[in-house]
Amino acid sequence: MSFTEQLRRENDDLFAAIFKHPFVRGIAGGKLDRDQLIHYVKQDYEYLNAFMRIYGIAISKCSRREDIAMFQEQIGFILHSEVHPHQNFCKAAGVRYEKLQGDPLAPSAHHYIRHMLTVAHEGSLGEIAAALLPCPWTYVEIGQRLMAELPPQEAHPFREWIEFYGKLSGGSTERLCELADRLAAEATAGERARMAEHFRHSCQLEYMFWDMAWRVETWPVESNTLVKD
Repeated sequence: MSFTEQLRRENDDLFAAIFKHPFVRGIAGGKLDRDQLIHYVKQDYEYLNAFMRIYGIAISKCSRREDIAMFQEQIGFILHSEVHPHQNFCKAAGVRYEKLQGDPLAPSAHHYIRHMLTVAHEGSLGEIAAALLPCPWTYVEIGQRLMAELPPQEAHPFREWIEFYGKLSGGSTERLCELADRLAAEATAGERARMAEHFRHSCQLEYMFWDMAWRVETWPVESNTLVKD
């Protein structure tokens, strides 16, 4: 069993909880409130911006050109391809994508981004890969499970979202797994333990991100907005 296969097995409880989350089940059933969809897109837009910046930090720690190329390709994927599932949610919510960009981070999104940025700045390349991995891995498995459970019909409001993630193969999940496995094989026991810790923390935060969207989470006390004349 590879290092990442072991991580997947050790965190099956969190993957299972994500699959059962009411937001994910709402995608499956095609029933989510407009405010929930809008909140998700607002937060995921900012989250993916941060994800690309973390890829950039990862590039600065790469010693192999093929690893640099992999991260560069994944930045392009987020910029040019991962906008499509966002557009699907925007269409279902009846709002323009451009209207949902530049909003403040909700608490759970803020926590998730700061977790990954801390690992990126303070950790090794292997630690970065482990912290990044749960995001693409859980999304691919969600898409594949939903397609197997009930292949979405043409009229399903989230058909494009489900098919986008359900049909991904040979992408960031597999390549990040390969990178993490290679670096884990070269790492000390202490670094491997940190990689496992970062992976589980990110899995926890993946669940919290779905929950944030479901509850339309905001800060308990909103900041005052200063209006200038």
